[in-house]
Amino acid sequence: MNTDMVSLSGQPVRFNDRSATARFGLIALATDMTSERDLYRQLPEANVAIHVTRVAFENPTTPDNLRLMTPRLSEAAGLLAPLSPLKAICYSCTAASVVIGDAAVTDAIQLSVGPVPVVTPAGAARRAFSALGARRIAVLTPYTIATSQPMAEYFLGHGLEITSFDCLGLEDDRDMARVSDATIIDAALAVDRPDAEALFLSCTGLPAINVIAEIERRAGKPVVTSNQASAWAMARLAGFDDHRPAAFGRLFDCALPAETVGEAA
Repeated sequence: MNTDMVSLSGQPVRFNDRSATARFGLIALATDMTSERDLYRQLPEANVAIHVTRVAFENPTTPDNLRLMTPRLSEAAGLLAPLSPLKAICYSCTAASVVIGDAAVTDAIQLSVGPVPVVTPAGAARRAFSALGARRIAVLTPYTIATSQPMAEYFLGHGLEITSFDCLGLEDDRDMARVSDATIIDAALAVDRPDAEALFLSCTGLPAINVIAEIERRAGKPVVTSNQASAWAMARLAGFDDHRPAAFGRLFDCALPAETVGEAA
């Protein structure tokens, strides 16, 4: 092509307002098949962009393998730094945020991006229970017993009572992403107890947001899931206080309570 044919346009370039789009960062596991879709479905479609980076992870989903991601978080978060300003960054792994710790996750991410709010699914779930006024919870995870045990200790350590705790015994988060709606509904209703004030369905890989409304209808109490709690916290941190998608449960009727000093969202 003859470059003499190319000329610089005389039209002035105008830019859209930076604040017109609420931008979020998402750090997903290399094996995550669910988080991106779930978050986009729950956040305001016209006003949001989710910028995704991935962190190396290899199954099986064990506490030791989950901890291996700790030194990788800063590097993964650094890939999001050029996209600043971000409303929040979500580290989309519930079990890892439990075994690594919310504060350690936040420190590793903010090391690369500065003081951006960090959302972990476990921390968002705790704030969800606070917003719902629930202290006694029934918990369902897709993990093994060994991977579920730290989660029980996490919630107990934060002052919650666990009325019952079941797990499905899966080791591979790619299998967790394929669990059927019927299985999730049946297992959630089976773990419920009359004295439980809310149900928690753990794992960002578990496709649980599809069945929140049905479980709430049948159980007669709030349901919190990892991706739902994360999306709710992200929406509220971005100022979407009136965003209340009915399909994803009672939680979206709630405001985000203040976090405890020093703790992640």
